[in-house]
Amino acid sequence: MESSNAAGVTENSTIGSDEGGASTTHDTDIDMADVKTEPVDYPSPPASRFREGEKVLAFHSLQLYEAKVQKAVYHMREWRYFVHYLGWNKSWDEWVGIDRLMKHTEENVQKQQELKKKQDTDKNEKAARGSQTKTKGSTGRRGRKRKSDIPKDKDGPPPEKLVNIQIPPQLKKQLIDDCEFVNHLGKLVRLPRSPNVDEILQKYHDYRLKKDGLISESVGEILNGLQCYFNKALPAMLLYKNEREQFEESIKEDVSPSSVYGAEHLLRLFVKLPEILFYASIEDETLTVLKHKLQDFLRFLQKNQSSFFLSTYHSADDSGVAVVTEEN
Repeated sequence: MESSNAAGVTENSTIGSDEGGASTTHDTDIDMADVKTEPVDYPSPPASRFREGEKVLAFHSLQLYEAKVQKAVYHMREWRYFVHYLGWNKSWDEWVGIDRLMKHTEENVQKQQELKKKQDTDKNEKAARGSQTKTKGSTGRRGRKRKSDIPKDKDGPPPEKLVNIQIPPQLKKQLIDDCEFVNHLGKLVRLPRSPNVDEILQKYHDYRLKKDGLISESVGEILNGLQCYFNKALPAMLLYKNEREQFEESIKEDVSPSSVYGAEHLLRLFVKLPEILFYASIEDETLTVLKHKLQDFLRFLQKNQSSFFLSTYHSADDSGVAVVTEEN
């Protein structure tokens, strides 16, 4: 029976052993260049549904947003698309699968509007239920409330229902020093900061890209969420009283706070995030994944603490306040 030569056979190939266990080597005089092989006919990839430069609708955090396909790559038997969300900072550019994209048609734009309307309705209903829960049982008696009648959690959700985000000890000390500088010593962070929040998020994006080889959908969504939460939460809950004037002088012409403030105020967001996430419509399974990603981001902040955070603040009169305006 004839034997066939497999790829990788050398001129002195060990192909067996004798009864004593020693290897038996046979010299072959086959010139591998003379061996005829048939060319392998690899199947062509299926046609891409979306082309580079095409305007599309992309799912992001359960909503549809306008985006542009920047790259299209066939990898691991599926098409992957690198998209830029129109009107967003490029730090949110990410690789997505075909299941995240839709053609930009009138029908799909209508679907985009319906999704947004539904989410707005769900948020309003959830807020209404929360309001009813707070007021339940308080209408039975009228008159001045006694101290014992006031619920302990009236200023926020019950602690046991909040997601537990562990801030590393070194960053906890950073928060304490931050409070000491601003509230007790009357000092302020010099603005604008460098790196600012947008740049820090971009650095984390690059860090994950280098480490993982690509940016997962969850990481892209979390970075986008952090930027959005920061810009909305800063004026509402992240400023100390004596920082208010600096904020009003520094943020002009619809400039995003994330382009002006830095790590000091970004870290404060993580103190408030458990409460913010409580009121967001996030499933428990998604919340668990989110928690692990946020912890990883905090470790990244700690690792770069010396380059991201200020070691000294400045007096209010020498805070370097500069009016920042949006560039055209």
